[in-house]
Amino acid sequence: MKKQILIGMALVASMSLSAQKEASITIKVNEGKQTIPKEIYGQFAEHLGTCIYGGLWVGENSSIPNTNGYRTDVLNALKELKIPVLRWPGGCFADEYHWMDGIGPKENRPKMVNNNWGGTIEDNSFGTHEFLNLCEILGCEPYISGNVGSGTVEELAKWVEYMTSDGDSPMANLRRKNGRDKAWKVKYLGVGNESWGCGGNMRPEYYADLYRRYETYCRNYDNNRLYKIASGASDYDYNWTEVLMERARKNMHGISLHYYTVTGWSGSKGSAINFTDEDYYWTMGKCREVEDVLKKHIAIMDKHDPSKKVNLLLDEWGTWWDEEPGTIRGHLYQQNSLRDAFVASLSFDIFHKYTERLTMANIAQIVNVLQSMILTNDNGIVLTPTYHVFNMYKVHQDATYLPLELICEGMKVRDDRTVPLISTTASKDKDGKIHISLSNIHLDETQEITINLPDVKTKNVSGQILTSKNITDHNTFDKPDVVNLKEFKGAKFNKGVLKVTLPAKSIVTLELN
Repeated sequence: MKKQILIGMALVASMSLSAQKEASITIKVNEGKQTIPKEIYGQFAEHLGTCIYGGLWVGENSSIPNTNGYRTDVLNALKELKIPVLRWPGGCFADEYHWMDGIGPKENRPKMVNNNWGGTIEDNSFGTHEFLNLCEILGCEPYISGNVGSGTVEELAKWVEYMTSDGDSPMANLRRKNGRDKAWKVKYLGVGNESWGCGGNMRPEYYADLYRRYETYCRNYDNNRLYKIASGASDYDYNWTEVLMERARKNMHGISLHYYTVTGWSGSKGSAINFTDEDYYWTMGKCREVEDVLKKHIAIMDKHDPSKKVNLLLDEWGTWWDEEPGTIRGHLYQQNSLRDAFVASLSFDIFHKYTERLTMANIAQIVNVLQSMILTNDNGIVLTPTYHVFNMYKVHQDATYLPLELICEGMKVRDDRTVPLISTTASKDKDGKIHISLSNIHLDETQEITINLPDVKTKNVSGQILTSKNITDHNTFDKPDVVNLKEFKGAKFNKGVLKVTLPAKSIVTLELN
């Protein structure tokens, strides 16, 4: 696999050395081999705060416009993103969720306390049918997280049968009794979640054996074929990956990984919208550190699995800030600024490079929680800056990754990280269109970028830009379009060279047709 080369980092000691910012990129249009799986743009929906209730689901009798209980405005916004896969019901919630509480007539479903997230009472009105039907409406693959922490092998095995068996079996007949004759197609099955923490506080040796037991009894029914995913490590826990790959690799299709851009797990994580320039630049360094984390986990996997039969799935990633003042403690409702959009764009630029092993990523979370796509209230929705990045970048789904070389300046940030001022990625789709995404993280300086595209002939260059006056800018219900996509006209192509004037704190996606 060709790797992007970042050159020039050692040539720059600080931002003050140069008033003029320039960068060059060479895109190797004819050397692309890897496909960027659309699942890299996956989503995650947990029973947490108002992600499900009030976010995705309001019920058929709600005064909020809905389609069979799903918020119509949210459905339409999510369809625009072409969501490829949706993970559910957690997260930490998954290992306390008992699926039989969420089937059958809603008035008969028992309530439960959501112990992980604020002690909220869960009425189970959104369960298996509601989730899998939502996936059909959105045209995405469901990713089920099974209960290993407080559940049983029998419980998970029966859930698989209930969802995927078309035979004359007890669970298939129970599904039919509950109104669904034909089995659903369910590909992705996570065997537990964060088993090192909220999923049971297990040792990797114990979980490896437990995983092998659980996956044994999760059968393939009829034409459905499960893709079984082991609960993997938290960011820097390389020993967890080592043990699981040594002891259970032959029993898994994939192993998960979680990585959050967060200042710390205790005390204040900082505000989502009230932060300093120094905080912003530190965040850029922290989010880029995912590349080093990916490399190290992949190296361990390569050692045990050189033929790359086991995939890596980053099924939780994103920013984690303090809850917004005045919101319910434990519901993880946070605003979403232009800074979060940069975390998304820089992360995708990195993910694209490692798709020989990294085949899925699921941002946390889809609505109203952490780095969400959408914020909702009873009167409407707000599309976040992160939503707009997903919309810009959807052109890379299932396209061929184009290796490239980047020469740009960098800057030192807190904790002695060096951050490149430019981040970029490129791909070619099945119709031959080339898409180039560029991010200028500098808060004040425009970047003049020369992009070399040997052997490319085109007359049409179009683009979109995401930027705003301040890096702390965000969208609200009163002002929903402060940070929004606009047409970009700062690119000119001539004889194999694309010249781009990239404004400060801006993200651009270009199309060459």
